[in-house]
Amino acid sequence: MELIIATNNHYKAHELKPLFPRHALLLPADLGIADFNPEENGTSFFENARIKAEALYALVHKPVLADDSGLCVDALDGKPGIESARYGSVNGHLLSADEKNSLLLSQLAGIRNRQCAFVCCLVLYLGKQRFIAVEETLEGQIGDAPQGSHGFGYDPIVFLPSYGKTVAELSAQEKNRISHRGKAAQRMAAILDALEGNLLD
Repeated sequence: MELIIATNNHYKAHELKPLFPRHALLLPADLGIADFNPEENGTSFFENARIKAEALYALVHKPVLADDSGLCVDALDGKPGIESARYGSVNGHLLSADEKNSLLLSQLAGIRNRQCAFVCCLVLYLGKQRFIAVEETLEGQIGDAPQGSHGFGYDPIVFLPSYGKTVAELSAQEKNRISHRGKAAQRMAAILDALEGNLLD
C-alpha cells in the first residue's frame, strides 16, 4: 500500500520507512506539497497526530500515516510533551536540537528524579471517521550530558539503564526494535498486513 507520511521531518521519514517494508511511504513533497504545516492545537499526542492526518488526507485523498511524538519528563510535569518540537521557542523562533537539550538539562540541574519517557502516537487515516491509532512509549532517564551521535532530537540525553547507553548511542537496528516509534510502527505494520485487503473497501 502507498502511504503518505504527514510530516516534513526527513528524520522521522528515515526511521519509519524501514519499519514498513511491504509498503511505499512518501512525503508530502513527493506529491508536490511544499509547505505542509497544519496547526497542531490538540491536547494530546493522539489529537495532534489525527489533526495532521486529517489535514493531509484532505489534500491527497489517499491513505495517510501521521506521527506525533515527544519526550515527557516526570520532574517537569510531563513537559516538553506535545510541545517537544517547539520547546523553548520564542516568538516562533525554534531552538535547535542541541539548544533544546541544553535547556532541558539546565531545568533539571540538581533534580534527582530523572525519569522520562518518549511517546509516539501513529494514526493511519483512511477517510472521514476511518482511522487506526497506536501509541507506544520508551522509558528512560535524563542523563547528565549529551552522549552519542545517532538518532535526532532528544536522543542524546535519554539514557537507557538496561542498555547502559543513550538512545543516540543505539544502532539504527536497536533503536527500531525498542523505541517508541519503532514499537508503534511494528504494531501498525502488523495491523496493515493483517487487514490490507479490507482497508480500502
